[in-house]
Amino acid sequence: MIEGLEITTLAAEGKAMGRWNEQVVFVPMTVPGDVVDVQIRVKRRRFMEGYVVRYAKKSPLRAEPFCEHFGVCGGCKWQNLPYEEQLRFKREQVRDQLTRIGKVELPEIAPCLGSEHTQFYRNKLEFTFADRRWLTYEEVAAGGDIAAEPAAGFHIPGMFDKVLDIRRCWLQPEPSNALRAEVKRFSIEHDYTFHNPRTHEGLLRNMVVRTASTGEVMVIVVFGADDRPKIEALLDHLAATFPEITSLCYVVNTKLNDSTADLEAVCYRGKDHIVEEMEGLRFKVGAKSFYQTNSAQAYELYKVAREFAGLKPGDVLYDLYTGTGTIANFCARHCRRVVGIEYVPEAIGDAKLNSELNGIGNTAFYAGDMKEVLDDAFVAANGRPDVVILDPPRAGVDEPVVEVILRAAPQRIVYVSCNPATQARDLALLDAAYRVEAVQPVDMFPHTHHVENVVKLVRRQ
Repeated sequence: MIEGLEITTLAAEGKAMGRWNEQVVFVPMTVPGDVVDVQIRVKRRRFMEGYVVRYAKKSPLRAEPFCEHFGVCGGCKWQNLPYEEQLRFKREQVRDQLTRIGKVELPEIAPCLGSEHTQFYRNKLEFTFADRRWLTYEEVAAGGDIAAEPAAGFHIPGMFDKVLDIRRCWLQPEPSNALRAEVKRFSIEHDYTFHNPRTHEGLLRNMVVRTASTGEVMVIVVFGADDRPKIEALLDHLAATFPEITSLCYVVNTKLNDSTADLEAVCYRGKDHIVEEMEGLRFKVGAKSFYQTNSAQAYELYKVAREFAGLKPGDVLYDLYTGTGTIANFCARHCRRVVGIEYVPEAIGDAKLNSELNGIGNTAFYAGDMKEVLDDAFVAANGRPDVVILDPPRAGVDEPVVEVILRAAPQRIVYVSCNPATQARDLALLDAAYRVEAVQPVDMFPHTHHVENVVKLVRRQ
């Protein structure tokens, strides 16, 4: 036990930290300025980690969490921090990682671009069903009889087999909460079995809800067995109860894991997709399509990327890691040609459809491993890029891809990243030929430590 530990700053992964006898102590759910008594549960040579037993003094920075599940569910860990402070720290997080890891010369980093909506901002959530709900420590400590009820909610962090039953989630607009509650109520009333991740038994497994800025709603219910009468009874009930559902699908997953990318999503009612809209462009989003989960803020992110690209009518743009071609199609009207590459063939299919849907004829999309598709012969066949936009996964850009980009020598590179640490590593690889001209952090996920970052690089003369 450490008594009277002062929390001095925020740290990686949303944790806060203080120092005790020159050793770092990580304490979740605290904010700078808190003075706490901490029970240590992990002790290493260079750091310790513990949990709060008592608040000796609460920080004036502290905000009141708005969700009853705060601290248990594991999401939205920064609800106890004012939003302005969240944005300030995200900017500092970007500055620290680009400086410490990248070691490149940086301009003044712009303030983190905040999200207009900090609640109910997500357009996609996945809920998990379980045959037994997680009991909070407070419930256990209170004693008494506790009924073994099923759960419809989220996994407890780090526990694949424990699910917290959610009464109200503040992440996604309605009918998200109402759908989850009604599926649970109907299933209990009609004796549906809920999934057990250890025995791999139970019919009701997962549910994905997608809500579009156009008002369309997609629901995908994942079942653990092909029990057609019960599947149809639940889906018919949802269709009748929620007429706003425009796409109602189901998946049968009898595997030992929850991944459904390799399984068929059957369209039971309505369309097999919903439509998102951005600046007059319409994007078709299917059951397996990737689309940025904060629609309104995705528009702000893409505007930054397009502005940094500085496209001219005669330019050739390469959009690498294009996904479903959202950035490519968003930029297409501002340049001569856009070439997109993405690993997932289904995503490339969506990208082509989105070009057709919007009457865009100057895009070309290719599917395959970036290291294998993008080579000198590909550049020769498709034209040397004037601008390259990179939006890679968290692992960043593979070094062979960086080498091809360097040989192609575009005038500008725009690097969009969800992981400033790997972005910093890649900026160091580009530093000999490119200087960083602008840095703009963008907050896509309020109340979390995650931050997107957009960097503009210009070729050195």
